[in-house]
Amino acid sequence: MSDLRSFLKEIEDETIRIKEPLSVKYDVAAALRKWDGGKAVFVDKVKETGTRLVGGVCGSRPRILKGLGVKPDDLYPTLMNATKNPRKCKVGDGPVKEVVSEGSLKDVPVLTHFVGDPGPYITSGILYTRSPDGEHENVSYHRLLVNDDKTMGIRIVPRHLYRLTQMAKKAGHTSLDISVSIGLHPAVLVAAALPAPFGVSEFDVANQLMGGKLKLTQCEHVDALAPADAELVLEGKLRLDKQAAEGPFVDLSGTFDVQRQQPIIELEGIMHRENYIYQGLLPSGSEHRLLMGMPREPRIWEYCRNVVPNVRGVNMTVGGMGWLHCVVSFEKFREGDPKNVLMAIFAAHPSLKHAIVVDSDIDPYDMEQVEWAIATRFKADEDLLVIPNVRVSSLDPAGDQEKELGCKMGIDATRPMFKDVAGFKRAKIEVSEELKKVLSKYK
Repeated sequence: MSDLRSFLKEIEDETIRIKEPLSVKYDVAAALRKWDGGKAVFVDKVKETGTRLVGGVCGSRPRILKGLGVKPDDLYPTLMNATKNPRKCKVGDGPVKEVVSEGSLKDVPVLTHFVGDPGPYITSGILYTRSPDGEHENVSYHRLLVNDDKTMGIRIVPRHLYRLTQMAKKAGHTSLDISVSIGLHPAVLVAAALPAPFGVSEFDVANQLMGGKLKLTQCEHVDALAPADAELVLEGKLRLDKQAAEGPFVDLSGTFDVQRQQPIIELEGIMHRENYIYQGLLPSGSEHRLLMGMPREPRIWEYCRNVVPNVRGVNMTVGGMGWLHCVVSFEKFREGDPKNVLMAIFAAHPSLKHAIVVDSDIDPYDMEQVEWAIATRFKADEDLLVIPNVRVSSLDPAGDQEKELGCKMGIDATRPMFKDVAGFKRAKIEVSEELKKVLSKYK
């Protein structure tokens, strides 16, 4: 099995099960916030719909690794191989077609997360569409604001889906058929966030990650594909000739994004499993930040390895919202390496705001070690790289969010090569094997 349900069985000991009914308005979000970054949360019954719900499935890095079935050292090569060598999915029927109807969004337990939200938001939906000629496919995350029983507002940034909409407009189309899949295995969730080349279906990337186990199905109401074992699929038409206000939305920063005029999706039908499990994702939570940031790490790793051969690790930090801050640990060979690595990091991920490079003796995932390296190895007059008036993320509230213009900063927290390195190394305490056995008795 390679669906959400099979993975939930694997992480039962990492899941909080709530038996009391919770409301879609704030209650579920509060529960997800309470265990954010720790355990997944399973709600037996949502008050408004009676539906089951789970959230926080990919809320920790170890749980994502478990879902992908890889060890930490194998993560980047595995993700890069899947991106470069996607495996075509087979198409057939599956359990998502157990219930097929014209449907209404009022029957779906879409969450309202924060005070000030303009309405309920679907945040874990994976949208699929293809170009009018069928040559190019795309699978990606998009937040969806539920406007009424039959329409949703969608935020589209200038990337692959935007390019497909422009191709469709140029061909004279007024809409694109789409599917929005909810309730998926972690491998599909990670694949949808990977920066695959234009035209590649991220479902095929997920299929490679899953060893060929992902099967797709043809939607019943629109010309689109969706995972055959998804919990829920919304079928719709992405209108290219209609717009509505979307936002403000609480994005990665935990602050409200601006309101924009964005396209709308008209619901054509719904497919779902019997007694389906709705999958929630808390905006600005650990799961949101990990799924945004971690899939960018392999590309940064690859770019940095073109500058220096030995890269210990890349961390799109949770504190940096999984998007704006990055730490790279590497083995330094020349004094000029750190600034070249910093420029490679910014080239690999243009939305990045701050980057820190450290020596290979520093664990990039341990922020106490990273801060220690800055405190002991960084000199602002020599080791600071500032790049003003450059493209940054629209999610940076300190920058110009409309023009996506701001400033980048790089910190070289590596030790000098041609000075006495003794002053830059942590002192160690030698521990014998015998002492390890003695100390292990005391928990």
